[in-house]
Amino acid sequence: MATYAIGDLQGCYDPLARLLDYLDFAPEKDRLWFVGDLVNRGPQSLEVLRFVRSLGAAAVTVLGNHDLHLVMQSEGFGKPNKEDTLDAILKAKDRDELLAWLRALPLFHVEAINEKEWAMVHAGLLPAWDVAQAKALSDEVSAALTAPDYRDFLAHMWGSEPNAWQDELAGWDRLRVVVNAMTRMRFVTATGAMEFRAPGSKGPPERGPAACFPWFDAPGRQSADHRIVCGHWSALGYRQTDKLLALDTGCLWGGCLTAVRLEDRRLFQMPCGQSAQPDWKAASP
Repeated sequence: MATYAIGDLQGCYDPLARLLDYLDFAPEKDRLWFVGDLVNRGPQSLEVLRFVRSLGAAAVTVLGNHDLHLVMQSEGFGKPNKEDTLDAILKAKDRDELLAWLRALPLFHVEAINEKEWAMVHAGLLPAWDVAQAKALSDEVSAALTAPDYRDFLAHMWGSEPNAWQDELAGWDRLRVVVNAMTRMRFVTATGAMEFRAPGSKGPPERGPAACFPWFDAPGRQSADHRIVCGHWSALGYRQTDKLLALDTGCLWGGCLTAVRLEDRRLFQMPCGQSAQPDWKAASP
C-alpha cells in the first residue's frame, strides 16, 4: 500500500491518467491525496471531478480556491472569470451530485502515515494556528458548507477582509479568514496579516511583496513542527523540506504534474502540455 500526494490538477485529466499508469496505481491497495484545485482553467474539469469522486475512500481531497469558485458559480455567487472552464460541469446531468460531493470536502486533513503525522491544506496555515486549531476551524467551514442554509455562507464568502486572524472573530468574518488562509494565501506580514493585493503577491518568494514572508517562513508559525503538504503556488514550484511538501508544479501552465509517495518521499513527475497562461507572470514586476 502506498499513499501518493498529488499537486494541483485544475482540469488536467490526461496527465493525471498518465501519472497513475506510471505509478501502477490500484485503488484497492493505494491511496491518493489531492491538494485541491481539482478544476478550472484546464480542459477536462468534468472528467477530473467524476474520476476523483469515483475513487471513494481511495482518495483524500481538500478544497482549493478554484473548487470553491465553482461551488459559488453554481449558486450564482462570486465573479465569473473569462478564463473559467466550468461550463461542462455546470451543464452536466450529474452536476448536483458532483457539487454536493465537492461541498462536503474539507479544507484541511490530518492523518498518521507510518506513525508520522501529516497534514494537507491547499494554500497554507496562518502563523497563529497550530494543527489542532486548524483542524477545528476547517470543521467549522465544512459545517457551514454542508448546512441546509449553505447558500447564506456562499453569499458572504467572497472578499479579502478581514486579512488577519483574531480569536474573537465570529460569523462570516471568522469563516472567511479561514477560507482565505487555507485556499488563497501565499504571503503574510510579520504580524500575520495576509497579503493578496500588493505587487508580487502571486509570484515566486524572491519577488514577493515588500516586508512579507511566504506563509511557511512566517515568524512564530505554530504549525512549524508538523509535516504539511500543500499546493496552490505554481510560482513557488516543487519544494521539499523536512516539514513541507509544496506540490503545485504548474501542470496547467506546461510544467509537470507532481506526486510524492509519503511513506518514503519518493518524487514522481509527469510532463504536461500547456493549457493556459500563468497570470502571475504578467502581474509580477
